[in-house]
Amino acid sequence: MGHRALVAYERPDSTYNIHYTHWGGLNLRLKQEITPQTPFGGDTPSDQQQATYEQLQTATSVDTDAFEKEDDARVWIEPEVVGVTFDDVLETHLNYCSHEALYVVDADLRVTAYRTHWFGLQYDCESITDGARTGNGAVRTVRWHNGEPVGDGYVQGEFQALRDVVGDMVDRGVFTRQSAVGYMEQQLREWTGSNQELHVRTA
Repeated sequence: MGHRALVAYERPDSTYNIHYTHWGGLNLRLKQEITPQTPFGGDTPSDQQQATYEQLQTATSVDTDAFEKEDDARVWIEPEVVGVTFDDVLETHLNYCSHEALYVVDADLRVTAYRTHWFGLQYDCESITDGARTGNGAVRTVRWHNGEPVGDGYVQGEFQALRDVVGDMVDRGVFTRQSAVGYMEQQLREWTGSNQELHVRTA
């Protein structure tokens, strides 16, 4: 199954290149593994990674024949798309259901790690059978201490418990789909600390 995530690399024009990582969502590991020496993650500094990263900073299209696989890289070298806005990342490309995390890498290769929270309820109640997977959720940063995420598992469990309760309330007729999403958004805003970031998109 993997721990899927997206990585958005900032470009000089303030747009982003989006890359996929199959295991990068595990313990938010890429926050520490993406560095100027290993821009696509890994244990060993890579001149090839650095050269490819620089090339992609100004790429205008994705040439699938131009990228070689690197066994040590944690992030897929070939981007899914180049030159999109941050709003596009959140509204169109991030799958809030299957992507466990989003990493945003700024121009200095500093990494901000976000956990994703999906607002779809079709797996948590019987009266809703569908729900958008893109543009329908939130991303939130977590606290860090000594290079480790603090309470990351608790945060994920807390939101799943919220979805379970909200789904039950939908089945009982207490919430409509719209009010259920509004309630989840409200709770996330209340749970987000002053030093954290929260970005919400609703379908």
